[in-house]
Amino acid sequence: MSETPEITDLRGVVAVLRERLASVLSGRPEAIELLLVGVLSGGHVLIEDVPGVGKTTLARALARCFNVTCTRVQFTPDLLPSDILGAQMLDPRDGSFRFHRGPIFTHVLLADEINRASPRTQSALLEAMNESSATIDGTTHQLPRPFFVLATQNPIESQGTFPLPDAQLDRFMLRLSVGYPSADHELAMLYARQRRDPLDDLRPVADDATLLALQAAVQEVLVREPVARYLLRVTAATRDHADLALGASPRGALSFFRACQARALIAGRDHVTPDDVQALAAPVLAHRVMLTPQSRYGGTSPERLIAAIVKSVEVPV
Repeated sequence: MSETPEITDLRGVVAVLRERLASVLSGRPEAIELLLVGVLSGGHVLIEDVPGVGKTTLARALARCFNVTCTRVQFTPDLLPSDILGAQMLDPRDGSFRFHRGPIFTHVLLADEINRASPRTQSALLEAMNESSATIDGTTHQLPRPFFVLATQNPIESQGTFPLPDAQLDRFMLRLSVGYPSADHELAMLYARQRRDPLDDLRPVADDATLLALQAAVQEVLVREPVARYLLRVTAATRDHADLALGASPRGALSFFRACQARALIAGRDHVTPDDVQALAAPVLAHRVMLTPQSRYGGTSPERLIAAIVKSVEVPV
């Protein structure tokens, strides 16, 4: 688009986006909304679920809707940092070394089964996820804008995997689960894919300039002080909870704040409400906290604790 779209036009783009993504992954509106929240707020998204529920399809559909470059990297134990970032390679024509860019130089990096790579390779993404740049052999290269990582992992399988360290988990704005479709939606999926993949028919809704405009519009969404203080009380409660050995960081609070702005824009509002805080508390905070050994073996989960914390914190009027 040659001109920056108006806010009303941007909200129309969001509505069409949701419709197009639903045509590829029907029956999972919550997952689609959370993915849009992460992308429109400029964050990275971790999609955690069992194989075959549409994690990769959802990521590819999003990239196609925005008509941006998307590179998929299958993470394996033998993957090296240079396989992602790139490396200096000898040019046999003149004997000089030239930098060959790796797959990280893209708008959307789909890190498939990210927990199968070694910690050394996982750490290669840290600078890119935090600063949108990559330093190779002492030279810092800026990544394309917009840039975001959509990573997938299977939470059930542990053989041959390396759990993501807390420092890297904290760089994901939110974690979502796609889940199984209902019987009716799964039946519709069978017939929709009888002859061809609906992803092949997906046409772009906007371009990279529109995505940047959407991200700028998210930052303009109003967050009144009582709502911001409510958000901070929920975040701070994770740091003092008896069942949590580690609470959410200030970076988590900032991600929480920006995600609430994005959810308000997606809903067609110009301001954040306590409902946004309550809806996003678990997706934004649950992967940033650490259970104590007693609570872990007691059968609880971070999501349940976050839900209990939200109920215990007084809602502003």
